[in-house]
Order: sequence, then C-alpha cells, then structure tokens
Amino acid sequence: MTETSNKKAELLSSPVEHIDITSFDGRVIIDAWEKMSFSSRDAARAARILQAAQEDKDCAVILTLAGSTSAGGCMHVWRDMVRHNMVDAIVATGASIVDMDFFEALGFKHYQAQEIPDDRILRDLYIDRIYDTYIDEEDLQACDHTIGEIADSLPDGPISSRAFIHAMGEWLADGNAKKSGSLIEECHTHGVPIFVPAFSDCSAGFGLVKHQVERIKAKKPYVAIDSVADFRELTDIKIKAGSTGLFMVGGGVPKNFAQDTVVCAEILGHDDVEMHKYAVQITVADVRDGACSSSTLKEACSWGKVDVALEQMVYAEATTVAPVIVSDVFHREAWKSRPRRRFADMFEGAG
Repeated sequence: MTETSNKKAELLSSPVEHIDITSFDGRVIIDAWEKMSFSSRDAARAARILQAAQEDKDCAVILTLAGSTSAGGCMHVWRDMVRHNMVDAIVATGASIVDMDFFEALGFKHYQAQEIPDDRILRDLYIDRIYDTYIDEEDLQACDHTIGEIADSLPDGPISSRAFIHAMGEWLADGNAKKSGSLIEECHTHGVPIFVPAFSDCSAGFGLVKHQVERIKAKKPYVAIDSVADFRELTDIKIKAGSTGLFMVGGGVPKNFAQDTVVCAEILGHDDVEMHKYAVQITVADVRDGACSSSTLKEACSWGKVDVALEQMVYAEATTVAPVIVSDVFHREAWKSRPRRRFADMFEGAG
C-alpha cells in the first residue's frame, strides 16, 4: 500500500498552473501576427473581431467552451473574461464547469503528467488522464458527492442547468469554496449565467444519478435537469440582447446550442432577431466529416445563425492561441466602458 501511495504521490506532484492573461501584453504578439500568414494571421483577425464586439456597446458576448482547456491551464482566462466584463453568458460542457472549475474550487488540482505509464497502472492508482494531464479519481468522486448534496438541498422538480449552476455558485459563495475566484463563483458575483446543455455528461451526472436513485428508493420526488429550459432561457437572452457575438473554444453542443438561439427566436415569432454579428471559433476539427464539430461559421450562415461579415475560424489548439487573443483584448481595455448586462438577473425567482 505504501509503495502504491508513493507512486501516486510521485505522479501527482506537478500541479497545472493557470496562465494569467493580465501578466503579459498580448497586443505585441497580435500586432506581429497580423503581419504574418497562415494561422497567425487568422488568430490576429480573431482578436480584432473579439475587440470589435467589445467596442460595440450594443453587443452581448457569449463564450462557449468545449474540450479540456480549463484543465490544461486556461481556467483563469475564462474567469478573467467574466471578471473584466468581456463576457455576458457562457455555454459549456459539463466537464469544463464541473470536473474542472468546480473541482478546483473545492480545493483539488489538475496535474501535469511528467511521465505516462501504462494506463492500466493509472487505473490501479485511481488516476484519470486527459492527454498529458492527471486528475485524482478520489478527488473527482468527492466532487460527484458534493453535486449530489447540492441536489439534495434544492426543491424537487425539473430545473435548467443554469439554475443548478446558480445554486452551485451560491454554495461556493456561502463560504464553501476552498479556492476563491472560480469561474462559477465569478459568474455568480457578476450575474453571468452558465448553461450546460448536456449537464449529466460529467461529474454532475454521477452526483445527480445518486441523488435520484436515493430519492426513488425513499419514494420521494427528485431534482431533474431540463435541457429544454436551458434552450428557452438562452433564447430569451438572445432576444433581449439583440446584437450578439460568439467567442467559441472548441465546438460541439455548446457551439451549436448558442448558434441555434437565432433560429429558435425566429420560430417563436421574433423575426427581427438578427444573426450573431461577430463570431470566432478556435478548433482543431476540420470539415471532412461534414461537421467541423458543428459546422464552419460560413456554413452556419446558411442556417440563419451567424453573419459572415465578421467571422473567423482559427484552426489551432486553443491553449496556445486563446490566452494571446484574450490578453490582447484585455489590454486594449474596451471592456472598461461596456455595460454589465447581468442576464442571470432575468431568472431570479424563476428557479
């Protein structure tokens, strides 16, 4: 047992340190990239589009997150976008919000994999792997149980993931956070709603299943996540916002969910709701499978989702370019004069 414990401690000895976009000036790099070609110039144009969205006082910005950038060191990039009023709503995968951000708010860490042994050895040690990043499975299960406890404290019945994450933010803000300044807590403070359309596809799912199984055994009603309510609420935000911009890291469900609000608003009779005016996507997916993890931005125009005048695909691994783009926009300071929209306040008292 001691040998096993020592090996686990050895593998989990180098915590991931999250990059601070305020500590360096991305403008220098973006200005240089703009004079280059290939992905450098694409990333520079993406920064200019995000900057234009910040300068447009009528534009609300939606951040979408997919993939493991938060575990990989970008957690504070997204947090600082909220803190510095660069983002008005977030759509994400459950892993980004629960397994990564909430997980670290509980005091746990992600670790650099300095060596990658046989994954069967990692399984025996209860270490989960994301490429070259490790997570202690025992810590992750503690996160699962905490989600179950939060579910136990809520009124029974269906609620949106936005409402559940709001409760998570309240729980953290009520003195339970071991690490201050998580994305969830920052969003709770600034009224930025977080939507996770596939909420059960992460640690939250395990905690919620446990909650429901125990309630069913006790012949009691339980909490359930209503993804249709998520779609309706985010569409309400799009209708209220009018002009919108998308900053999308990865693709998949968060990307498509955010884009689809335009179509949903039209189906609801709001013919005056415009397509997303600004759009940037950073992705390593391509179009050969007919998807690009939920269509290219130009293709999305044919569906009535995204205007093509101010859109940019950046084909790059997000941890390399996103911090530079966000640092550039942070240091240009247009966010200082943006209104705080506090879209989360729309749902106060609505569950």
